[in-house]
Amino acid sequence: MASLSSIQHMKARALTVMSTRSQDQQLVSDIAARQGVQDLNTLKSPQSSSENRVVPCFGWHPWFSHQLYDDTVPKPTYDGTESGKTAHYDAILAPSPSSKDPSFIAGLPSPRPLSEFLNETRSRLKKHPLALVGEIGIDRAFRLPGSWTADDEAQRDEGLTPGGREGRKLSPYRVQLSHQAAILQAQLRLAGEMGRAVSVHGVQAHGALHEAIAQCWKGHERPVNSRRQQKRVAEGAEDFSSSSSSSSEDEAEEEEGRKEKVAKSKKPYPPRICLHSFSGPVEALRQYVHPAVPAQVFFSFSVPVNWGTGGGDKAEEAVRAAPDDRILVESDLHEAGEPMDRSLEQVCRKICEVKGWGLREGVERLARNWREFAFGRGR
Repeated sequence: MASLSSIQHMKARALTVMSTRSQDQQLVSDIAARQGVQDLNTLKSPQSSSENRVVPCFGWHPWFSHQLYDDTVPKPTYDGTESGKTAHYDAILAPSPSSKDPSFIAGLPSPRPLSEFLNETRSRLKKHPLALVGEIGIDRAFRLPGSWTADDEAQRDEGLTPGGREGRKLSPYRVQLSHQAAILQAQLRLAGEMGRAVSVHGVQAHGALHEAIAQCWKGHERPVNSRRQQKRVAEGAEDFSSSSSSSSEDEAEEEEGRKEKVAKSKKPYPPRICLHSFSGPVEALRQYVHPAVPAQVFFSFSVPVNWGTGGGDKAEEAVRAAPDDRILVESDLHEAGEPMDRSLEQVCRKICEVKGWGLREGVERLARNWREFAFGRGR
């Protein structure tokens, strides 16, 4: 929060700013109200002093998924009682905290109903027509922070948004993947309902993440003809351009087409998906760009995650394998200003080098990709 005033002085023309938990949903909305991109035409303006730079994103990160319970199922894990709170955390955390450390659950918040969060997010998406859904996802490696101690409280950084780890040691408890997937899929369906793009987090769970996302578009896959079928279609094609119909029939067809378009606009999956700071193997990447996949899937890369943890070779393999029009860049930092600009410049240079693009050509291409991902309007 302490770096917000530096956004208007950044070299970056626009930032997609992610929310992750209860404490930052309204903060992101407030930032967007003051510094949000209101009109896509403003993004084409070269004026670096413009304050309209933020595209808000509303979502519940898997690191905080334990704080929600799915009240849409017949038997929710939480019933609103103190014993129900224990039952919820025992059901969705591994190992069960009550058998290992009963006091750990006492330091956790009472879980919120998933439907309540979805309704709040739907309202925020309506308030901000250009907003995205994010950051959401699955994380197999994440462990919950330990309970607050007196020393932790004394060392808290007031410049940080509350609710994060804030230097606490990690506990042995992890959120079960089935619970993370349920929270993820609910948000994917909301994004599909609202026609918004999503930013997805995935760590050490590439198979589980793909399965969870693919379940949402199951039954909506695009037909993929074999080469033999494509040849048959081409040979048997007929030209119906000279066929005639009455004016009333044309109008009826147009109205039917309009209704069909409206009906098809709401899908149980998002139209565009970004796998952010993508760390998966090339085989996982190829699953998402298969011709049958009905959503546009993008892959973003950041220096701190993709090159800063010794995974540069793996990241470069993924960059080379990703289609040119599906690559995005990000800082993956929580501090705006010069550090974020520097991180963005570094990753732009990395990708241009790997792809063999000239720097100007590459940056322009990456800008088009971002506009296509965020708004479905790359040009």
